[in-house]
Parts: sequence; structure tokens; C-alpha cells
Amino acid sequence: MEIIILLFSLTFLILFVFRIIIEPTYIMVFNKPIYVHLYMFPKEISPRYKSVLEREFRFYRNLPLAKRKYFRHRVQSFMENYQFVGREGLAVTEEMKVKIAATSVMLTFGMRNYLSDLFETILIYPDIFLSPSSDEYHKGEFNPAAGVVVFSWKHFIEGIEYDNDNLNLGLHEFAHVLHLDSLKRRRIGSSSVIYTDMFDKIMEYIAKPQNREKLMKAEYFRLYAYTNQYEFIAVILEYFFETPMVFRQKLPELYFMVEKMINFKQD
Repeated sequence: MEIIILLFSLTFLILFVFRIIIEPTYIMVFNKPIYVHLYMFPKEISPRYKSVLEREFRFYRNLPLAKRKYFRHRVQSFMENYQFVGREGLAVTEEMKVKIAATSVMLTFGMRNYLSDLFETILIYPDIFLSPSSDEYHKGEFNPAAGVVVFSWKHFIEGIEYDNDNLNLGLHEFAHVLHLDSLKRRRIGSSSVIYTDMFDKIMEYIAKPQNREKLMKAEYFRLYAYTNQYEFIAVILEYFFETPMVFRQKLPELYFMVEKMINFKQD
């Protein structure tokens, strides 16, 4: 019994030192977490849905084989963690769940924490829907007060089918989730502080007149990006995944800041 207590105490001490001293120091020096993927018992999806990932997600196809396994684990965990509810008679299939989960996992693949507790349910409408929060018709929204992410399936699937037009509804709404979730989790030495610190640097960057001029001259981001800082981040994350080479060519400084913000490099 004493040995068990000793082992438990030693394990707790190691974890405490790692979380409070070792990793915060590492993050401060290298601006990234010590590890991102570590799964004792990785989950798997069925072969049928592996083919969906291979067919529909360029991001997944470009991953090394080992990281594809991590991706699938996260997709399965995401589907198990949230409730998917169809509206207006829409029947939600497993394939729809896989596509929604994969979109979120793609955005957060460079981060250790990828499951947010800011929502519990994903509502899916066939087409645009009347939002109770604004009394306007939307294609998608994130409502943290209600704990829901809402999509028009028509527009969600268009974001996957046309993966180089810089319009991806799923990435856009999950980017709002990621932003708020990172602000909530932020503490010194945490992975989330990497996101929030780089977000602050991006805001400082675009606040400078010479950099604003670069953005305008590039004529790259759609006008909606300039609605406010939250929409700006959501839009540029769409562009980061949809046309990364163009983004890096036109606005390299901003591109590399986004890369650091989500801790993911696209080869």
C-alpha cells in the first residue's frame, strides 16, 4: 500500500513539475508545446470513412502516414464528444459527421487541445436558417450562450467541394470557436497562450498603416475580413488552408504569423 501511495505521489509530482515548470519554460523559449500528439489507445474510424477523408480532404492526403492515424483518432473522438442534430427534416448521416469533425480537426491539428467545451451540439439545417440570436438568415453561426455551432449543410459542403476558393463555412465557424476557446484557456505557459499571443501580434501588425496598405494592395482577402478583428482571423484561417501558397507569396509576414498561431506548418 505504501508503494502505491509513493508511486502515486511521485507521478503527481512529475506531472506538476512538467505542467508548471518544464513546459511553460519550453513554450517561452520555443513558442510551441513540447508535444501535440500522444494517445495511449488511438481510436480508429471505419475503412469507409477513411476513404471519405482521402477523397474529400487535401489536408489529410498531404499528411505523413503516422499523422493520418492521429487525424483519424481525433475525428473519431470529436464525433463521440458532440451531439449532431438535423433540423427541418434533415437526417444526419455518419459521413456528414465525419466531414464536420475533419474540418474542425484540420484547424486544430497543431494544438494539443482540440475538443472545446464551449459547445455541446452541432445543429445542421438543409440551407440557410433564421437565427434566433439576430433574427436574420445565416449560413452558419457559433452561439456560445446556447452551446451550439450551427451550419447550413448546403453551404458547409460547398466549402469542402471547392477547396481553393477561400470560402469554407466549417473552417470559419470553428475558427470562432477556437478563438474564444483559446482566450478562455489562456494561462502563462499553456498552449493556448501561443495562439492568443500571436493573435495580439497579428492585430498589432495590421494596425500599422504600412501593413494595412500591403493588405489593400494585395487585394487578396475578401472585404468581409475587415468587419472586425474576429472576422478577420476567421477569414484568414480559411485562406491559410484553402490557398496557402498564394497566401505565403502575397503576404509572407502575415502567413508565418498565422502558422505560428495555430502551430502548424504546411509543407
